[in-house]
Amino acid sequence: MATKTCYYEVLKVERTATKQQVDRAYRKLAIKYHPDSNRDDESATAKFKEATEAYEVLSDANKRARYDQYGHAGVEGATQQYGDVEDIFEAFGDLFGGGFGDFFGGGSRRGGGRRRVRRGADVRCDVTLTLEEAARGCHKDIVFRRRVSCDTCDGSGAAAGSEPVTCTMCGGQGQVIQSAGILRVQTTCPTCKGAGKQIGEPCGKCRGTGTQNEKAEMNVEIPAGVDDGMRVRLQGEGEPSPDGGPNGDCYCFISVKEHNLFKREGQHLILQMPISYAQAALGATINVPTLDGPHELTVPAGTQTGHVFTVRGQGIVDPRSGRTGDLLVQIFIEVPKKLSDKQQKLLRELAELDHDSVLPERTSFLDKLRHFFDPEPEEASTGSTDTEKDS
Repeated sequence: MATKTCYYEVLKVERTATKQQVDRAYRKLAIKYHPDSNRDDESATAKFKEATEAYEVLSDANKRARYDQYGHAGVEGATQQYGDVEDIFEAFGDLFGGGFGDFFGGGSRRGGGRRRVRRGADVRCDVTLTLEEAARGCHKDIVFRRRVSCDTCDGSGAAAGSEPVTCTMCGGQGQVIQSAGILRVQTTCPTCKGAGKQIGEPCGKCRGTGTQNEKAEMNVEIPAGVDDGMRVRLQGEGEPSPDGGPNGDCYCFISVKEHNLFKREGQHLILQMPISYAQAALGATINVPTLDGPHELTVPAGTQTGHVFTVRGQGIVDPRSGRTGDLLVQIFIEVPKKLSDKQQKLLRELAELDHDSVLPERTSFLDKLRHFFDPEPEEASTGSTDTEKDS
């Protein structure tokens, strides 16, 4: 039995090589030993398959770990047995940024030159919601424009009595091959745009495009919890494919109006709630608004401006996880701009009491202020020597 060459030696990489370096080494060898580049070298295909086998092991973290520990015996039977080069094209096409066969012009070898089917174009519409609609979910009537199959020519683009003819540029394949040195690159035909057909006598209504404008109207379900800037996808409601592929999608871009009470932060709602000086000082039970109606909130005595109370579960549901946010009630003490005579009298009496019995926070601030303007002299050092005392 022939001894297999070390996979690291086959790809010409170090044992410490990263996945990126392994990819790069395999691409280089694949181009070097590709049969299209070595038509007179029968050993090229064998080297090509050998490089592919090495890459299959070294690019897979689990297989590589077994190979590093046990050698070829550790991965025996774990690699794919490729019948021909076309099987390798199918397995590792993505490594070359598209079809491996397309990269070398080999895509026509398998399947008789299949054309790549294109998906229809996506369309956009804008949907504006109130905060309540976004929070609870709703149904909205939307209107948007899209191109659909022409009703005169049934999407063929050809006038009545005529048929599309085979494209003379690509011979009906929809693809053309361009040579660049030893490489052959397969691209979409620029004449028929991949359709493989050309319009001899175009339809008078759609001018050969096969499509016409349509005003679409539908009722759409908006899920609860959507936020400003999110998109709702309507699958298959976009434009048709030009060559029989799937339709595109319609994306509803969500815009949520500002609310006059609540601000939204993700799944949480923020409410700035004014209370009076008396409520803050003495404590009170107040009704705070929520999207589901009023909620009783107990404000303890001595509550300060800026304090935040959390009302659990009164936010907005997360459309992905299903969890509901909270309502954050931020308190601020509202100072009245106009006072009645009685209110002024009572507040003056309170001010006189405050002068005699200053609040603790205010006392601390006044002490700091007094020290700022009249700092106390630093005490003399206690480490004076006898000589300094005598002097």
